[in-house]
Amino acid sequence: MRLEIKAMETPAETEGKGYVHWKGWQEAYQGLADPAYLEKMTLEACVKRAYEWPDGVLVAKDGPRVVGFAGYGPYRDDTLPGTGELYALYVLKEYYGRGAGPALLRAALARLAGYPRVALWVLKGNGRAIRFYQKNGFVPDGAEQSITLGRPGTVLRMIWTRPGQG
Repeated sequence: MRLEIKAMETPAETEGKGYVHWKGWQEAYQGLADPAYLEKMTLEACVKRAYEWPDGVLVAKDGPRVVGFAGYGPYRDDTLPGTGELYALYVLKEYYGRGAGPALLRAALARLAGYPRVALWVLKGNGRAIRFYQKNGFVPDGAEQSITLGRPGTVLRMIWTRPGQG
């Protein structure tokens, strides 16, 4: 594997990001989201969204193939001023445990260097993702939100504090 982390720039990378987003939902959310909801999340919709959201996206590539992506930026509401946010991090299942997730996370945190804290929302019940984030220094802060993925669910907020910041 020749892993490269870079900003999403080319149409092939954008298409690859869309594929990873679609496939990541199919792989990670089986049993957590309603199957009919997952069916409605099409590859075409994910590729379209990738073109609509080109900024603040890093892709992980193995040679020419996009195998993961991370989306990042400022926290999306005013409840945590001065906080960055990891909007999304997806890696193809066949690349789990091969370093793409940690590399994407480190790169996104580096891009958010101006923020002393970084928050993310993770689906409660997604134990693999929660363990990954905990292993990388994120801790739940007690905030939760309801979400509907064809059936009611809950996301919990996790916070990472930059070393030396508190």
